[in-house]
Amino acid sequence: MAGKDLSKDVLNVVKKKTGKNISAQDINKLASGVKPSTMSSEAQLKQLIKQVSNMVKVPVSDATVNEIIQAVKSSKLNPGNMEQLMKMMMKK
Repeated sequence: MAGKDLSKDVLNVVKKKTGKNISAQDINKLASGVKPSTMSSEAQLKQLIKQVSNMVKVPVSDATVNEIIQAVKSSKLNPGNMEQLMKMMMKK
């Protein structure tokens, strides 16, 4: 899957799951602050989840935040491979 196709797919998944439109620029702005270390830091992951939640104006409970963090930490994904993470998340 090419990068542009993935971006379009991500935007479609966000729209489908939340009913909210989000621009590619919004995603790029948020993603520009994500580093491989973000995926291994619980505090940084929590901050990222909250930023996404605020961006799409969909509240995320603390329990759900913790589930997402545990899923990321327990996965065998390469933290530097965001495309692999996005594909995994889009399947849910």
